[in-house]
Order: sequence, then C-alpha cells, then structure tokens
Amino acid sequence: MISFSQKDSTLFLIFSVVVGLLIYLDLFVMNKRAHKLSLRESGYWTLFWVTLAFSFSLLVYIFHEDPSNPGLAKQKTLEFLAGYLLEYSLSVDNLFVFIMIFAKFRIQSQYQPMILKWGIIGALIFRAAMIFSGAELVSRFEWILYLFGILLLYSAWKMYFHDEEEDFDPEEMKLLKYARKVLPISKTFHPEKFLVKEHGKTLFTSTFLILIVVEFSDILFAIDSIPAIFSITQDSFIIYTSNVFAILGLRSLFFLLGGVMELFVYLKKGVSLLLAFVGVKLLLPAFSGYVFGRVIHVSIEISLVVIVGTLLFSILASIPHYLKTKKGA
Repeated sequence: MISFSQKDSTLFLIFSVVVGLLIYLDLFVMNKRAHKLSLRESGYWTLFWVTLAFSFSLLVYIFHEDPSNPGLAKQKTLEFLAGYLLEYSLSVDNLFVFIMIFAKFRIQSQYQPMILKWGIIGALIFRAAMIFSGAELVSRFEWILYLFGILLLYSAWKMYFHDEEEDFDPEEMKLLKYARKVLPISKTFHPEKFLVKEHGKTLFTSTFLILIVVEFSDILFAIDSIPAIFSITQDSFIIYTSNVFAILGLRSLFFLLGGVMELFVYLKKGVSLLLAFVGVKLLLPAFSGYVFGRVIHVSIEISLVVIVGTLLFSILASIPHYLKTKKGA
C-alpha cells in the first residue's frame, strides 16, 4: 500500500487545500459563465499556474531539509521540477487533439472552457487512480519499469515518424458510438449543458458526449505521460503533485497557444525525443551492466538539463520555419 512520509503528508495537506481552493475560484467563481478566454486572460492564468508550480518547489525543498541527509531536499526539488516540466511538455500532444475535437464537433470558443473545465476535473481523478496504482505496482514489481521503458520507446517512435492527428477521428471512436447507443441523447443542441429535461425525461446532450471524448483522449495520453515520470522518480507524492500542476496549467495554455500551434512545428518532434530519452533512462540500469560491465544511472541533474534543453531547442528551431512559411504565404 502506497503511503506518504509524515513530511509529505503535511505538505500534501497544504497542497490539497490551496490547490482545491484555487481550482474552485478558477473554475466555478471567476469562470462560472461560458465565455471566450482572451489571449491576455489565458496568459495571466498560464503565468499564474507556472509560478505557483515553481513556488511549490520551494516548499518541497523546505519540507525535505534534513541535517542527517543534506542532499535530500535538493534531490526532491529537482525531481519535482523535472517531473513537472516533463508532464507539461508531454501535454502539448493533448493540445493538438483538443483543437481537433473542438473543430470536428464545431464547438464555439465561448463554450470550450466549460468542457475543458470538467475535463480537467475528470483528469485529476483518473490520473490520481493511475498514478497510485502504478506506484503500487512498481513498489511490488520493479521489473514493470522496464515494460514502461519499452512502451515509451515505442510511443516515441510512433510520435516521431507518424502524425497521429491525421488518423484521429473522434466520430469513429468505439466508446462514442457505444455511448450514443446506451445513453438517452437529446436531439437539440445545448452547448452549455450536459443534462437537460425534455418532456419529463432527463437526457444527455451532445456536449456531454464531447466531454467523454476529451476525457478518454486524456486517459490515452496518460498511458505515455505517467510511465514517463517514473523515469524521474518513484516517489508517488512527487509524481502526483507535478501531474496536478501540469494538468491545471493545460486549460489556459490551450487558449494561449491555440491560435499559434503551427508556430511550434518541431515541438512534437522534441516531445518524442523526450519520450525516447526517458524510455532509455528506464532501461539503462538493466542493460548497462551487460554492455558496459557496470550499472549506469542518469542523474536527476542531467535529466533536467535534457528536458529543458530539448524543449528550448525545439521551440527555437520552429521559429525560422514558421517565419519562412509566413513569408512564402
């Protein structure tokens, strides 16, 4: 059974109260009514969630200071930062799919925040279950990490050489077809509601079906992103908190970058290289002994440098391509 240390339990309580209050204010008070998020508003919220995540890393450092183990605070802080940046960068793939989902179902921009709002709440629940289940399995069967490594290498290869968005068609999802068969669906479009009453009957709306697609797509991406963070740390507290901060920043990032995603033409390539890196990192301890005669572990400092460096290089490499494309147009 996965459990937190006493320090982690105290920090987790602070984290839960503060983040829970902020989620409530963000999703149910300040953004209660359906409206289009402006570029400025999205920028402010993105900056806020990123700043909050980095501020939380200071608490991680303070709570893990231990005179008997001088390097513990630094190690846990770097693990959190590396995990957060890795999860946030992997969420870029989600953004491409969310754009396609809303375009496919012709959801107007003012109704997109509401769907993403509930999508985020669902993602927090599903990912918590996946993270703690995964952590429990890893604690019992360490060899599962090698399966994660193989999965990540396959995902990296698929992402680098194949544009999955071209084949993605939410209308053809079996889950969506099944939901349409078993759920009573209103024939009237209600963009702001998931449930309506018509002729005395409670019916689901097509907006609810879109929410199902969003939730299911996030679960699919979590199959890659959660194993990836196990290459950084096996600390379930660090894994969960870094995932939560990455998910909370996804909604504002979607509206901030939604109109300029074509600018980051090489970002997905960079993300695929990150997947390959963490896959190799998980497999390296098992095979390095046979190849090099000693077990090799990639330090958290090197991991952090690779993550930040790959993201920066991918973004900077995209800019000349974008400018050239605009000039040609």
